[in-house]
Amino acid sequence: MGVTVLHAYPVPADKTAPQVVELIKRRITNLGCSETGQFQVDCETYHSSPNLVVPGQGSGQIQKTLHVLHNSEYPATVFSVLEPQPGAKNQPTQLQSPANRITFTTDYLFDLLLLKLSSVYEKNKQNQKIVSKGNRYEIGDFLVKLGIVSVTGSVKGILVEVEYLPCLVVQSCWSLIIEFMQGFLGSVVPNQIPTYLKLKTDQSTGSSSVYTPSDTTHQYLEHFANFRKGGTGTVLSSTQQPAQPQSSTTGPNR
Repeated sequence: MGVTVLHAYPVPADKTAPQVVELIKRRITNLGCSETGQFQVDCETYHSSPNLVVPGQGSGQIQKTLHVLHNSEYPATVFSVLEPQPGAKNQPTQLQSPANRITFTTDYLFDLLLLKLSSVYEKNKQNQKIVSKGNRYEIGDFLVKLGIVSVTGSVKGILVEVEYLPCLVVQSCWSLIIEFMQGFLGSVVPNQIPTYLKLKTDQSTGSSSVYTPSDTTHQYLEHFANFRKGGTGTVLSSTQQPAQPQSSTTGPNR
């Protein structure tokens, strides 16, 4: 694995998400990519039961939120993110700073354990399971995934995942990744480093600056939260079409 960047690609008002994905596919195909199968990332959100007793605080005083994510790149692993203090009881869930989250990984049996813990953690019925799935492509040292995001079959937008395989330090390859992304996505890709990665690089020292699969999980979690809110500007009017990328005849060297 390597450093991964996620980008929510806007969908013009006169096109559907599959049409936009097909357009992006043609662009990267022109760069010499090869299709290497499919992928899927999904997320379900759980809330602690009102009857949960917290030592020293009684029952139902603090409602904890647990996000459970699966990534087809790691089929034997379940990624979980616990929001320690989501706010006052019964308020809508808001993501906390990455520094305040508790992130842990388990094997796939954790899903079965959650079924046994239904009296402790309950599925959030308002936040249904959200999924990003589509095809994956390889081009040189890059891995590109074009995912259509949906909730119970309703399309919410498009997520483009780009992974630079040879590098595990964000600061060392950010400029290369952004240049590659702008080459086939155009000017809709900002030059600024995404919020989560910026926080990681600003706060990290030594080994903690090394990119891990959990960092990809956090990026998906933030984008999924925005899609659930209807944010990220996933729809553009016909007068706000994304700028076409510069044409290129060759892709990155292998």
